[in-house]
Amino acid sequence: MKNRSRNFYLIPYVIWIALFVIAPLFLVLYYSFFNIEGEFTLSNYQKFFTPVYLKMTFSSFWYAFLITLFTLLIAYPTAYLLTKTKHKQLWLLLIIVPSWINLLLKAYAFLGIFGTYGAANSILEVIGIGSQQILFTDFSFIFVSVYIFMPFMILPIFNALDELNPSLLYASSDLGASQWTTFTRVIFPLTLDGVKAGCQIVFIPALSLFMLTRLIAGNRVITLGTAIEQHFLVTQDWGMGSTIAVFLILAMVLIMIFTGTRKKGVL
Repeated sequence: MKNRSRNFYLIPYVIWIALFVIAPLFLVLYYSFFNIEGEFTLSNYQKFFTPVYLKMTFSSFWYAFLITLFTLLIAYPTAYLLTKTKHKQLWLLLIIVPSWINLLLKAYAFLGIFGTYGAANSILEVIGIGSQQILFTDFSFIFVSVYIFMPFMILPIFNALDELNPSLLYASSDLGASQWTTFTRVIFPLTLDGVKAGCQIVFIPALSLFMLTRLIAGNRVITLGTAIEQHFLVTQDWGMGSTIAVFLILAMVLIMIFTGTRKKGVL
Protein backbone atom coordinates (compact mmCIF):
# COMPACT_ATOMS: atom_id res chain seq x y z
CA MET A 1 0.00 0.00 0.00
CA LYS A 2 2.82 2.38 0.89
CA ASN A 3 4.62 1.61 -2.37
CA ARG A 4 1.47 2.38 -4.36
CA SER A 5 0.93 5.72 -2.66
CA ARG A 6 4.59 6.62 -3.11
CA ASN A 7 4.44 5.74 -6.81
CA PHE A 8 1.29 7.85 -7.14
CA TYR A 9 3.05 10.93 -5.76
CA LEU A 10 5.94 10.34 -8.17
CA ILE A 11 3.68 10.77 -11.21
CA PRO A 12 3.81 14.64 -11.31
CA TYR A 13 7.59 14.54 -10.88
CA VAL A 14 8.02 12.01 -13.70
CA ILE A 15 5.73 14.03 -16.00
CA TRP A 16 7.69 17.22 -15.24
CA ILE A 17 11.04 15.53 -15.93
CA ALA A 18 9.71 14.00 -19.16
CA LEU A 19 8.27 17.28 -20.50
CA PHE A 20 10.89 19.78 -19.42
CA VAL A 21 14.13 17.75 -19.28
CA ILE A 22 14.00 14.64 -21.46
CA ALA A 23 11.83 16.03 -24.27
CA PRO A 24 13.99 19.17 -24.81
CA LEU A 25 17.13 17.03 -24.89
CA PHE A 26 15.60 14.82 -27.58
CA LEU A 27 14.54 17.90 -29.55
CA VAL A 28 18.07 19.27 -29.43
CA LEU A 29 19.43 15.91 -30.59
CA TYR A 30 16.78 15.72 -33.35
CA TYR A 31 17.49 19.18 -34.77
CA SER A 32 21.23 18.50 -34.78
CA PHE A 33 20.74 16.14 -37.75
CA PHE A 34 19.23 18.82 -40.02
CA ASN A 35 20.89 21.63 -41.94
CA ILE A 36 19.60 25.17 -42.43
CA GLU A 37 17.44 24.02 -45.38
CA GLY A 38 15.76 21.39 -43.21
CA GLU A 39 17.48 18.42 -44.88
CA PHE A 40 18.74 15.43 -42.92
CA THR A 41 22.54 15.49 -42.74
CA LEU A 42 25.58 14.61 -40.65
CA SER A 43 27.52 17.62 -41.88
CA ASN A 44 26.86 19.54 -38.66
CA TYR A 45 28.89 17.00 -36.69
CA GLN A 46 31.65 17.09 -39.31
CA LYS A 47 31.70 20.89 -39.17
CA PHE A 48 32.03 20.83 -35.38
CA PHE A 49 35.43 19.12 -35.66
CA THR A 50 36.85 21.87 -37.89
CA PRO A 51 39.53 24.21 -36.43
CA VAL A 52 37.02 27.06 -35.90
CA TYR A 53 34.75 25.14 -33.55
CA LEU A 54 37.56 23.20 -31.89
CA LYS A 55 39.27 26.50 -31.06
CA MET A 56 35.96 27.80 -29.72
CA THR A 57 35.60 24.67 -27.56
CA PHE A 58 39.11 25.08 -26.18
CA SER A 59 38.41 28.75 -25.47
CA SER A 60 35.22 27.86 -23.59
CA PHE A 61 36.98 25.30 -21.41
CA TRP A 62 39.91 27.65 -20.80
CA TYR A 63 37.76 30.55 -19.63
CA ALA A 64 35.54 28.22 -17.58
CA PHE A 65 38.68 26.81 -15.94
CA LEU A 66 40.02 30.29 -15.13
CA ILE A 67 36.67 31.43 -13.72
CA THR A 68 36.40 28.30 -11.58
CA LEU A 69 40.02 28.55 -10.39
CA PHE A 70 39.82 32.21 -9.32
CA THR A 71 36.42 31.65 -7.74
CA LEU A 72 37.78 28.72 -5.73
CA LEU A 73 40.90 30.64 -4.62
CA ILE A 74 38.72 33.43 -3.23
CA ALA A 75 35.79 31.34 -2.01
CA TYR A 76 37.69 28.79 0.07
CA PRO A 77 39.44 31.22 2.47
CA THR A 78 36.24 33.29 2.57
CA ALA A 79 34.19 30.26 3.57
CA TYR A 80 36.82 29.29 6.14
CA LEU A 81 36.75 32.76 7.72
CA LEU A 82 32.96 32.68 7.76
CA THR A 83 32.98 29.53 9.88
CA LYS A 84 35.13 31.37 12.45
CA THR A 85 32.95 34.48 12.71
CA LYS A 86 30.38 35.02 15.45
CA HIS A 87 27.35 35.63 13.21
CA LYS A 88 28.35 33.33 10.39
CA GLN A 89 24.81 32.63 9.15
CA LEU A 90 24.14 36.36 8.83
CA TRP A 91 27.37 36.96 6.90
CA LEU A 92 26.60 33.97 4.68
CA LEU A 93 23.17 35.43 3.93
CA LEU A 94 24.72 38.78 2.98
CA ILE A 95 26.99 36.97 0.52
CA ILE A 96 24.12 34.99 -0.99
CA VAL A 97 21.69 37.94 -1.33
CA PRO A 98 23.41 39.41 -4.47
CA SER A 99 22.74 36.12 -6.28
CA TRP A 100 19.01 36.91 -6.05
CA ILE A 101 19.47 39.98 -8.25
CA ASN A 102 18.84 39.52 -11.97
CA LEU A 103 22.01 38.70 -13.92
CA LEU A 104 21.24 41.34 -16.57
CA LEU A 105 20.98 44.07 -13.92
CA LYS A 106 24.35 43.10 -12.44
CA ALA A 107 25.93 43.09 -15.89
CA TYR A 108 24.65 46.59 -16.64
CA ALA A 109 25.88 47.76 -13.23
CA PHE A 110 29.41 46.66 -14.13
CA LEU A 111 29.10 48.45 -17.47
CA GLY A 112 28.87 51.64 -15.45
CA ILE A 113 31.58 50.67 -12.97
CA PHE A 114 34.14 49.66 -15.61
CA GLY A 115 33.19 52.33 -18.16
CA THR A 116 35.46 55.18 -19.22
CA TYR A 117 33.91 57.50 -16.67
CA GLY A 118 33.03 54.80 -14.17
CA ALA A 119 34.06 54.31 -10.56
CA ALA A 120 37.00 52.01 -11.42
CA ASN A 121 38.66 54.56 -13.69
CA SER A 122 37.96 57.35 -11.21
CA ILE A 123 39.90 55.42 -8.57
CA LEU A 124 42.76 54.80 -11.01
CA GLU A 125 42.98 58.51 -11.78
CA VAL A 126 43.02 59.40 -8.08
CA ILE A 127 45.98 57.07 -7.38
CA GLY A 128 47.84 58.41 -10.42
CA ILE A 129 47.57 55.50 -12.85
CA GLY A 130 45.14 57.26 -15.17
CA SER A 131 42.13 56.08 -17.12
CA GLN A 132 42.40 52.57 -18.57
CA GLN A 133 40.40 50.43 -20.95
CA ILE A 134 38.87 48.03 -18.42
CA LEU A 135 35.60 47.20 -20.12
CA PHE A 136 35.58 44.77 -23.07
CA THR A 137 38.70 42.95 -21.88
CA ASP A 138 39.44 39.44 -20.62
CA PHE A 139 40.01 40.90 -17.16
CA SER A 140 36.55 42.47 -16.95
CA PHE A 141 34.89 39.29 -18.25
CA ILE A 142 36.64 37.02 -15.73
CA PHE A 143 36.21 39.52 -12.88
CA VAL A 144 32.45 39.87 -13.40
CA SER A 145 32.02 36.12 -13.90
CA VAL A 146 33.90 35.36 -10.67
CA TYR A 147 31.77 37.91 -8.81
CA ILE A 148 28.55 36.36 -10.10
CA PHE A 149 29.52 32.76 -9.37
CA MET A 150 31.16 33.44 -6.00
CA PRO A 151 28.11 32.68 -3.77
CA PHE A 152 27.59 29.34 -5.51
CA MET A 153 31.16 28.31 -4.71
CA ILE A 154 31.15 29.60 -1.13
CA LEU A 155 27.94 27.85 -0.02
CA PRO A 156 28.95 24.16 -0.50
CA ILE A 157 32.45 24.81 0.84
CA PHE A 158 31.02 26.62 3.87
CA ASN A 159 28.68 23.71 4.58
CA ALA A 160 31.55 21.22 4.34
CA LEU A 161 33.76 23.29 6.65
CA ASP A 162 30.94 23.94 9.10
CA GLU A 163 30.26 20.20 9.44
CA LEU A 164 33.93 19.41 10.06
CA ASN A 165 34.50 17.74 13.43
CA PRO A 166 36.63 20.13 15.58
CA SER A 167 38.10 17.21 17.51
CA LEU A 168 40.02 16.20 14.39
CA LEU A 169 41.72 19.60 14.33
CA TYR A 170 42.54 19.35 18.03
CA ALA A 171 43.98 15.88 17.51
CA SER A 172 46.15 17.14 14.65
CA SER A 173 47.44 20.00 16.79
CA ASP A 174 48.15 17.67 19.74
CA LEU A 175 50.17 15.42 17.46
CA GLY A 176 52.42 18.33 16.57
CA ALA A 177 51.15 19.12 13.10
CA SER A 178 51.60 22.67 11.83
CA GLN A 179 48.64 24.72 10.61
CA TRP A 180 49.64 24.10 7.00
CA THR A 181 49.95 20.36 7.59
CA THR A 182 46.57 20.34 9.33
CA PHE A 183 45.02 22.11 6.37
CA THR A 184 46.59 19.91 3.68
CA ARG A 185 46.21 16.58 5.52
CA VAL A 186 42.97 17.08 7.47
CA ILE A 187 40.83 20.10 6.54
CA PHE A 188 41.10 20.12 2.75
CA PRO A 189 40.69 16.34 2.20
CA LEU A 190 37.63 16.25 4.46
CA THR A 191 36.04 19.21 2.65
CA LEU A 192 36.91 17.99 -0.84
CA ASP A 193 33.29 17.03 -1.53
CA GLY A 194 32.27 20.64 -0.97
CA VAL A 195 35.04 21.82 -3.29
CA LYS A 196 33.92 19.39 -5.99
CA ALA A 197 30.32 20.49 -5.65
CA GLY A 198 31.32 24.15 -5.88
CA CYS A 199 33.52 23.55 -8.92
CA GLN A 200 30.71 21.65 -10.59
CA ILE A 201 28.20 24.43 -9.91
CA VAL A 202 30.58 27.06 -11.33
CA PHE A 203 32.34 25.26 -14.19
CA ILE A 204 29.24 23.92 -15.93
CA PRO A 205 27.39 27.26 -16.27
CA ALA A 206 30.67 29.03 -17.10
CA LEU A 207 30.99 26.81 -20.19
CA SER A 208 27.78 28.18 -21.68
CA LEU A 209 28.04 31.89 -20.80
CA PHE A 210 26.85 34.17 -23.57
CA MET A 211 25.30 37.29 -22.02
CA LEU A 212 28.50 38.37 -20.28
CA THR A 213 30.59 37.67 -23.37
CA ARG A 214 28.43 40.15 -25.26
CA LEU A 215 27.91 42.87 -22.63
CA ILE A 216 31.13 42.76 -20.59
CA ALA A 217 33.66 41.28 -23.04
CA GLY A 218 32.20 43.00 -26.11
CA ASN A 219 32.21 39.71 -28.06
CA ARG A 220 35.99 39.51 -27.70
CA VAL A 221 35.46 36.25 -25.81
CA ILE A 222 33.73 33.64 -27.97
CA THR A 223 32.41 30.57 -26.19
CA LEU A 224 30.14 27.68 -27.09
CA GLY A 225 27.26 29.50 -25.45
CA THR A 226 27.88 32.53 -27.69
CA ALA A 227 27.97 30.29 -30.77
CA ILE A 228 24.68 28.62 -29.84
CA GLU A 229 23.04 32.02 -29.38
CA GLN A 230 24.36 33.21 -32.77
CA HIS A 231 23.15 30.14 -34.63
CA PHE A 232 19.67 30.19 -33.10
CA LEU A 233 18.99 33.94 -33.13
CA VAL A 234 21.16 35.39 -35.92
CA THR A 235 21.99 32.84 -38.62
CA GLN A 236 18.87 30.76 -37.89
CA ASP A 237 20.96 27.61 -38.35
CA TRP A 238 19.20 25.61 -35.65
CA GLY A 239 20.92 22.40 -36.73
CA MET A 240 24.43 23.68 -36.06
CA GLY A 241 23.30 25.37 -32.85
CA SER A 242 21.78 22.08 -31.68
CA THR A 243 24.95 20.19 -32.60
CA ILE A 244 27.06 22.50 -30.45
CA ALA A 245 24.50 22.10 -27.66
CA VAL A 246 24.77 18.30 -27.90
CA PHE A 247 28.54 18.41 -27.37
CA LEU A 248 28.08 20.94 -24.60
CA ILE A 249 25.60 18.65 -22.84
CA LEU A 250 27.97 15.69 -23.21
CA ALA A 251 30.79 17.76 -21.72
CA MET A 252 28.60 18.76 -18.80
CA VAL A 253 27.63 15.13 -18.15
CA LEU A 254 31.28 14.07 -18.16
CA ILE A 255 32.16 16.87 -15.74
CA MET A 256 29.33 15.82 -13.42
CA ILE A 257 30.58 12.22 -13.49
CA PHE A 258 34.18 13.31 -12.90
CA THR A 259 33.37 15.63 -10.01
CA GLY A 260 30.70 13.39 -8.54
CA THR A 261 31.23 11.74 -5.16
CA ARG A 262 30.69 8.12 -4.27
CA LYS A 263 29.59 7.16 -0.85
CA LYS A 264 31.79 4.46 0.55
CA GLY A 265 30.54 2.10 3.18
CA VAL A 266 32.30 1.75 6.49
CA LEU A 267 34.24 -1.47 6.66
